[in-house]
Amino acid sequence: MEGITHRTVAVNGINMHIAEKGEGTVILFIHGFPELWYSWRHQIVALADRGYHSVAPDLRGFGDTDAPQSISSYSIFHIVGDLIALITALNQDKVFVVGHDWGAIVAWHLCLFRPDKVHALVNMSVVFSRKDPSVRPVDFFQKVYGDDHYICRIQEPGVMESFFAGFDTEYILKKFLTFRKPGPFLVSEEFHQTAPSDIQLPPFLTQDDVNYFVTKFKKSGFAGPLNYYRNLNMNSEMSAPWAGEPIKVPVKFLIGDLDMSYHIPGTQDYIHKGGFKKNVPFLQDIIVIKDVGHFINQERAVEVTEHIYDFIKIFM
Repeated sequence: MEGITHRTVAVNGINMHIAEKGEGTVILFIHGFPELWYSWRHQIVALADRGYHSVAPDLRGFGDTDAPQSISSYSIFHIVGDLIALITALNQDKVFVVGHDWGAIVAWHLCLFRPDKVHALVNMSVVFSRKDPSVRPVDFFQKVYGDDHYICRIQEPGVMESFFAGFDTEYILKKFLTFRKPGPFLVSEEFHQTAPSDIQLPPFLTQDDVNYFVTKFKKSGFAGPLNYYRNLNMNSEMSAPWAGEPIKVPVKFLIGDLDMSYHIPGTQDYIHKGGFKKNVPFLQDIIVIKDVGHFINQERAVEVTEHIYDFIKIFM
């Protein structure tokens, strides 16, 4: 961990665990699912060594941060509210933001709701799009991929928790973290029982890495993280006042060419034919990294770190 320290900060009515290293301008790292602050371990150290204050929280419901019980406590407004409170607790007016997966969704909304708090954003894997609020996100995934798509299977409270309870936590996390196909993640196909030891780890993940994730998810469970998905439709409805509003901060976007998000129908045309730039007018660069899957910040840790550093140093 090379000098990474940990503490708990009171934010927005919950206790949030943060990992941090370094001094100087703050870079706020926002993780995805099923991940933790630990997903940014490489970037935290490398960027702190270059003169930045790296800060990576466990989002609400994850790891050592509090996990409220109600589904409604995981709206995008609660999550962004946590981060605004964290920025204040760090005595910062503005921060650099780096997001991936669900963290990218949170980062887009942080910039949408409070652009005054963000110097610039490096986001990964999930694009920002100004969708018609009448189009429910879960309905879209169900129409395109069917009921077995993981987002659709998560929607009914308690069902996926019960399903996961039939498997070892290590097995569940390995199935997600080693997924590297450009197609959709379908629970019916991806969760046929095998021993965790039979799942081969990619070069970017060690067994010690997996063990850390397993220890924390055994403690906190999956209910909180799954509730993020259960608020997708509600988030869309409640964000209607911002419909049509662009992202008003400088942005660099990274995605792997094997990332399942890159292969959602229409996404590549949206990214490369002007739609993305229209909705994110200060989009400075789009980087598609070849032969990389969804967990880009771990799979290509050094390359991603360089992309982050090369971008944010422009604004110093």
